[in-house]
This record gives sequence, C-alpha cells and structure tokens, in this order.
Amino acid sequence: MGPLVNEISEPGPDPAAEPDPTDEPDRQPGRGQRPALLVLGVIAVLLVGFVAGLLVGHSTHSSGDTPNAVDVGFAQDMSVHHAQAVQMAGVALAGSTDTEVKRLAYDILSTQANQQGRMAGWLEQWGKPPMSTDGYMGWMTDMSAHHHTGTADHSGPVQVMPGMATTEELAALGKATGPALDTMFLQLMLRHHQGGMAMAEYAEQHADTDAVRTLAQSMGKTQKAEMDLMTQMLADRKASPLPMN
Repeated sequence: MGPLVNEISEPGPDPAAEPDPTDEPDRQPGRGQRPALLVLGVIAVLLVGFVAGLLVGHSTHSSGDTPNAVDVGFAQDMSVHHAQAVQMAGVALAGSTDTEVKRLAYDILSTQANQQGRMAGWLEQWGKPPMSTDGYMGWMTDMSAHHHTGTADHSGPVQVMPGMATTEELAALGKATGPALDTMFLQLMLRHHQGGMAMAEYAEQHADTDAVRTLAQSMGKTQKAEMDLMTQMLADRKASPLPMN
C-alpha cells in the first residue's frame, strides 16, 4: 500500500452567508430612469386616446355627423395647447417633492394626453392635418358672446394662443427645484388653463359633431375645477397668479 496522503479540501461556501434574494430592498427606478418611464407612459396614454378617437371619428363619419371648421380647428389647436400642458405636467411630476403638486400634475398629464390622442384620431379619420398652417384660433369667427376672463378679443388667426408659456418660461421651469418649481408650475398651468377656456366654450357651442361638443364641455368643467384648485394652492404658498400674456 502506498503512502497515505491527507487530502485537505477547501471549505465550500457557507449557505448562511449567501444573500437571500428576498432580503434585497425593492429596486425603485433611479432618477435618470424616471423621464424615460414618464415618456413611455405618455405615449401609452396617447395611443389609447388615438385609438378611441379613430373609433369615434369612424362612428361620426358613418352617422353623417360631418365636422365643420370649428370641429377641425378646435381639434388642431387644442392638441397643440394640450401638448404644452403635458410637457409642463411632466416636469412637475418628475421634479416636485410635493404630494399635492405631483397628484395634480399626474391628473393633468394623464387626462390631457388621452384627450390629445383622441383629437389626433379624429383628425386622422377626417383626413385633416394635425396642425393648422395659417395660425391659431381662426375658426373662432363669432367672438361677440365670448369674453372669457383673461382672454383678449382677436380678429382672424393668431400666432400664439393665450396662456401659452414662452420658451424662456419653459426653460426656467425645467431648471427650478423645490418650492420654486411648485409655484412656477402652478402659475404657468393656471394661466395655461385660463387661456384655453375660451376655445373650449366656443367649441361647445359652435361645433357640429357631438363628440367635439361633449369633449369641449368636459374640458371646460375639468379645467374650471383645476383652476379653482390651483388658485387656492398658490394662495396657500403666498404666491399670486400670472397676468394673461
């Protein structure tokens, strides 16, 4: 028999030392991931609204409910108006730490992105371009009964719709943090809502299709409630609304 050799085996891993997957903390999206997730969410809401708009537009076409210049102009211009509201709400939702502000921003973003998609679906079904090529609000030809607070009379198309934030204001909003972000968002969004009210009121009374009249009425009610809320939120923060631009 040959010599005995003591084989010393290396110790294996201690099961008790292995990390338990159930002990790992929940992994939340990092700060850098939030904008991407937000964009994906907006796209999803837009697509849902777009499909709904196509279905409603097809139903409208089949029933002989023909859109007039107000239906088309409202869908085109309000889509542009909504796009900026969605942009500003996205900034507040991603950057604010105030629960009340974030809740409001989420409501505005989800509601207006869906409506934006719906109006895009109508325009597609009607065979109309997504945007007007000769300015905004030219379809509002009878403004004699529409003197909404904060909006100015106009004759013919305008190049900038009332209430829209400027490029400089959007840049400042994107850089703001903390309470300054919350206040700026509330001020810009309140003015934005005020600027869009005249369009919603006009479309509710002058559009030919039931779909547009119903949506315009719903927009007016929702935005009036949000305007009242934002006015109170600004007062709570000892801040004042912006004058109409």
